[in-house]
Amino acid sequence: MKFNFFKKKKEPGYDPLNIRVTDLKLGFIFDYDLKSWEVVEEYTYDWGDNYFSKEYKISTGADILFLSVDEDDILELTLQKKIKLSSIDGDIEGEIINKKIPPKKVIYKGVDYYRDSESPGYFKVENSDKDWVEFISWAYYNEEEDRVLTIEQWDDREFEASYGKVIKEYEISGITPSA
Repeated sequence: MKFNFFKKKKEPGYDPLNIRVTDLKLGFIFDYDLKSWEVVEEYTYDWGDNYFSKEYKISTGADILFLSVDEDDILELTLQKKIKLSSIDGDIEGEIINKKIPPKKVIYKGVDYYRDSESPGYFKVENSDKDWVEFISWAYYNEEEDRVLTIEQWDDREFEASYGKVIKEYEISGITPSA
């Protein structure tokens, strides 16, 4: 057996002494809201014009959330959970199918949310053999812009919705890479 003692160890793509939320990868663990969360899936979004964002399915073992990390001009973080489209007041699916766009305002749990953006793009599950999937996403925010509601259309009649809050980078701490 031959050993190469001079083989250089692969350097991580981040500063190990200053790991940020933008450095997250599959298997990383971090603290948020007095709980430890593990990144159990990693997703990439391609919005065109060489603009990409990341999303992570995170779990405490009991809870599952989705952390969206979008760094354009500023770092935007949202923490959301999947909800049923039918839990949003009105016939959202019908409006999108008939009018090709959801309403400008939606109501979820008695709170008004206003459409902020429409984003067509492509989605890919990292570390899998699956190809990119085309979809369109609509982001809604409440009046204070501290809560977010997202509606996604994946096919002619396949829809998903999620709800959560806007968070700050300092709320996530103790980021540790996978072993």
